[in-house]
Amino acid sequence: MTHACYCVTNHNEPLERLDQPVPEPKAAEVLIRMTAAGVCHSDLHIWEGVYDLGQGHHMTLKDRGVTLPLTMGHEIAGVVVKVGPEVKAVAPGLSCVVYPWLGCGACATCQRGEENLCAVKARAMGVFTPGGYAEYVLVPHERYCVDLGGLDPAESAPLACSGVTTYSALKKFGTKIKDEPVVIMGAGGLGHMALSVLRAMGGKGAVMVDIDPDKRCAALAAGALAAIDGAAPDAAQAIIKATGGGATSVLDLVGAAATVNLGMASIRKGGEIVVVGLYGGELRLPIVYLPLRAMGLRGSYVGSLPELKELVGLAQTGSLQPIKVTRQPLAEVNGALRALKAGQVVGRIVLVP
Repeated sequence: MTHACYCVTNHNEPLERLDQPVPEPKAAEVLIRMTAAGVCHSDLHIWEGVYDLGQGHHMTLKDRGVTLPLTMGHEIAGVVVKVGPEVKAVAPGLSCVVYPWLGCGACATCQRGEENLCAVKARAMGVFTPGGYAEYVLVPHERYCVDLGGLDPAESAPLACSGVTTYSALKKFGTKIKDEPVVIMGAGGLGHMALSVLRAMGGKGAVMVDIDPDKRCAALAAGALAAIDGAAPDAAQAIIKATGGGATSVLDLVGAAATVNLGMASIRKGGEIVVVGLYGGELRLPIVYLPLRAMGLRGSYVGSLPELKELVGLAQTGSLQPIKVTRQPLAEVNGALRALKAGQVVGRIVLVP
């Protein structure tokens, strides 16, 4: 028996349908039938095969150990259809979202539940191993299948990346998010997810920054306190005004030199910037800024399995409202990627069977 997988066979070329054997689960593996697969902006980097390091330097997917052909898709929801002989807690029929950010599973970092930060062996699904742009997906261990209960799979699939990524990043600001507004750079799908997650965490609110006027309008409609044009010459002053004297927390979902520099120009003393986005470029920073302004600048890479479980729990209580999703057939994946690259997507495109 075979199933359709949509694979990167050559970077920057349309994904190709490959009919491959349906995997047979062994040991504690779980086979799911894909019910939803989110199309994430980081998929564009994998599809293009390169990351911009600035000054004309690049890092390729080959440098990261990624080989082709590759079935992308790391925001995966599905229904369990078959389990390996060692599976104990997962049974056929379970509707689940899959945690994709896998490490070696054995090192001290993985044993702490932080497989996403494993430095021994990265095995992220849809990046290093086959992902969700397929009719069936083999999950390496039952612990990665998080029970959705009655949640909608298409609305829940993005929790595995955009959801847990923004949740983990916002947690790094601590309790400040409840006292001061968070400045969020980027009002695309990730930005809308961050806005929803912030609300579920009891945050005071968000000031959204984006260069696209339509996305700024959508952010205001979604409940943002303010929406600022990041390309405006007075953008930093506008952020300082909107936050009542400067931001204490800046969540950069773009990760470009322009957005990080704008964040540094608009934070108050003791402020923090957490960078999530992978747009790329190079940052030049006067080192004295760090101590003199007591400024924090750090990165955040997706999130942990425990954090995904916490987030799904928030969704199940109704505290986390789903973001806008546009369902498209799996066979239309190339159109979805082109639309995302062109900046035409508000919310999230989710592929369905």
